[in-house]
Amino acid sequence: MQRKFIIGGILILAAIVYLIISSSQANAQYFLTVEELEAKKQEMSGRELRISGAVIGDSIQFDPKTLALSFDIVHIPGDNTEIEKLGGLAEVLHQAVVDTSRPRLQVVYNGPRPDLLKNEAQAIITGTLDEAGVFHAEELLLKCPTRYDEAVPAQVEN
Repeated sequence: MQRKFIIGGILILAAIVYLIISSSQANAQYFLTVEELEAKKQEMSGRELRISGAVIGDSIQFDPKTLALSFDIVHIPGDNTEIEKLGGLAEVLHQAVVDTSRPRLQVVYNGPRPDLLKNEAQAIITGTLDEAGVFHAEELLLKCPTRYDEAVPAQVEN
């Protein structure tokens, strides 16, 4: 009788562990820089992603009637130590925007224009990449370097 309870308990525990692991893998998001996304474009197409980059102010286009917003972001390093070595987040964002050789990514978003969406703002964007290489944002998090001294969040390795 006691053996049946032990086996039943082990099976229930195994089922709970399986459900936790499978649901966390299904909801996992990849956090990438623009450069990393450029290198893995084909395998990341259609996946839920989180991208970090610097907003290029000249590329911002907004239609208030349809709430269609598009802008480009440019690659910034994903390592906080590297950002500090390069002079801090504000300097890294500035250098990224003025350097035309860095990888860029077009972002489209439907919704109100965020107040902090401006040149040299750090953008952390959640969404999906389509087959044409356009990133469709579902969520925008913008940081103005003059208001925040924090660097980018730690990057996740595959």
